[in-house]
Amino acid sequence: MTGHSLIYAIAGALMVGIGLRALFLQAHLLTKIIAANVTASGTFLVLVGVAPFNGGAHPDPVPQAMVLTGIVISVSITAYALALLRRLYDVTGATDLPEERRK
Repeated sequence: MTGHSLIYAIAGALMVGIGLRALFLQAHLLTKIIAANVTASGTFLVLVGVAPFNGGAHPDPVPQAMVLTGIVISVSITAYALALLRRLYDVTGATDLPEERRK
């Protein structure tokens, strides 16, 4: 692993930690959606950072293909979650989880 790859892997691990912390501790659903995106982005960064090099200057294309596929899925899931959040707001007028569910 080169120096740049190590930086990407560490930054990705930090992003995953920050995202998971916000995902579990925040009550606002929009914040949870953003935290899930930060966690996914950190995961993608770790995958790119730890991708093995094939003897040249280019990393293995398989992790890159997995990251591209994950980005597409992440964008789709985010759009769906935002649509559900909008529907929840239209029906209930709330964007937070009820107090009794957070315990």
